[in-house]
Amino acid sequence: MSLRWDAPLTRHLAAELDRRLSGARLVAVRLDGDRRDLVLFFREHTLLWRLHPTRGWPLLRPPGEPAATDLRLATRVRAVVAPDDERLIRIELLPQRARQRATDLVVELLGNQWNAVVCDAADGRIRHVLVTRDGARSMRVGATWSPPPASGRAGRAGDLDPDWWTRTVLVAPPDQRRRTLVSQVAWTSPLNAPALLDSGTDDALALHRRLADPDADAEPVLLRTERGLQPYPFPLPGTPSEPVPSLLDGFERVAAEAGQAAAPEPATLLPPGLVRHLDDTLDAARRRATSLEAERETLPDPGTLRSVGDLILARFADVPRGRDSVTLPGFDGQPVDVRLDPVRSPQENADAYYEEAARAERATRRLPGLVAEARGEVARLEALDARVRAGTVDAEELEAALPARGSAGGSVDEGPSLPYRTYRSSGGLEIRVGRGARQNDDLTFHHSAPDDVWLHVQQAAGAHVILRWGRKEAPPSRDLAEAAVLAALGSKARTSGSVPVVWTFRKYVRKPRKSPPGSVVPDRVQTLFVEPDPAIAERLAE
Repeated sequence: MSLRWDAPLTRHLAAELDRRLSGARLVAVRLDGDRRDLVLFFREHTLLWRLHPTRGWPLLRPPGEPAATDLRLATRVRAVVAPDDERLIRIELLPQRARQRATDLVVELLGNQWNAVVCDAADGRIRHVLVTRDGARSMRVGATWSPPPASGRAGRAGDLDPDWWTRTVLVAPPDQRRRTLVSQVAWTSPLNAPALLDSGTDDALALHRRLADPDADAEPVLLRTERGLQPYPFPLPGTPSEPVPSLLDGFERVAAEAGQAAAPEPATLLPPGLVRHLDDTLDAARRRATSLEAERETLPDPGTLRSVGDLILARFADVPRGRDSVTLPGFDGQPVDVRLDPVRSPQENADAYYEEAARAERATRRLPGLVAEARGEVARLEALDARVRAGTVDAEELEAALPARGSAGGSVDEGPSLPYRTYRSSGGLEIRVGRGARQNDDLTFHHSAPDDVWLHVQQAAGAHVILRWGRKEAPPSRDLAEAAVLAALGSKARTSGSVPVVWTFRKYVRKPRKSPPGSVVPDRVQTLFVEPDPAIAERLAE
């Protein structure tokens, strides 16, 4: 379940974090864009903030050890603040060394675009960002961070007039009152709107004054809403709730309900690049095992191939040159259709059948062992993955148990915040392959240009693929085919002999409202058929 954030919850969590973290020494920061995790390594605590759209909870953990790749920040927390009637929290950081610049860490909790940035306190220059985004407010390293435009809603100081409330909110049609309230009255949200609208004017204004009062004492509760448990700083009339010691305790309860709480999440606290390398290695091992099993199931019969070679030699005079097939009487008198290579002589065609028979015999002897070895490797990596999730593997042991990063078959390491793997086509074009359903959306709509080429396997689950192009005309056929092969290999059709892949320009791909992660609707598509050859992926990765 994802959490809802509104201005009162944001303000009171900021106040609680200020009490817990003020003066705390910050050692390092991790911005893990793959998992949408912000991890702050303090000497006294570790703050793990799950900013994925399906989660959203901050969790305070015992102190942990940052990885070598984490951003080192030798600072102290000056204050944790939340602007009035906004859904963002600013952690103000003071350097521990002279002549260093003060830094702000800003957590944005707007809609479903939760994000975090590290920026200079003086000029807002972004140094690091959890998820890169373009638009009116650019979220890129080097850009200037600016707060979202102020809502301009009335009553930020809790000073609403009863007459204004009546003529603005209560005169609206009943089915539009909630929208009118949330759009025009500060500190309101879908969380507290029912309590405000179901109360009389005096009680509603009293509740609003409490929501707006910066000095109001919090009474943390867990609201029981139709979406599940929801931490909130006050009980709300008409909504069942139960008290909790603090908002952070409430977030722990919510995470526990989702099965992700009380025990620290060791996979999150390991270096994200290393955990991602385990995920990639396990995926590759599963693909190899599946491919080998499919190859074993489709092996031709060596005896049949050799008998065709014998038949060509026995009917030598009946085999014409320059033909791609011929029908010959078999040794049992029945006709046999024989495929031929038109550029080869009858003897060479017979030799080709004998060579194919020999290869099939070798594969018949070799493949069972390879399949068993591949399945054993999958079992080893799955057991390792389970130990990582259970927290019984440290970074050194995990590194030693995996192949070296960047070895053949792996893609270029793009850092922890990219939702895709990168390949390079024969023509030098960059190809981006999504890492999963949620990363597919991020790749398609935040890491591509309108005139890039978008590809996906037809009627099968799989990765979104972006061929970086940026022109109006179609890309070169070879580069397009190679991108299609990567789409086929990244799909559930990877073991098929021929896979249909649709492609279009990215500007013709749209995301329907409330559609599941990775689900899009492409327009003006064209289709090409490719063979999912792993050797091509290895070559393009190198």
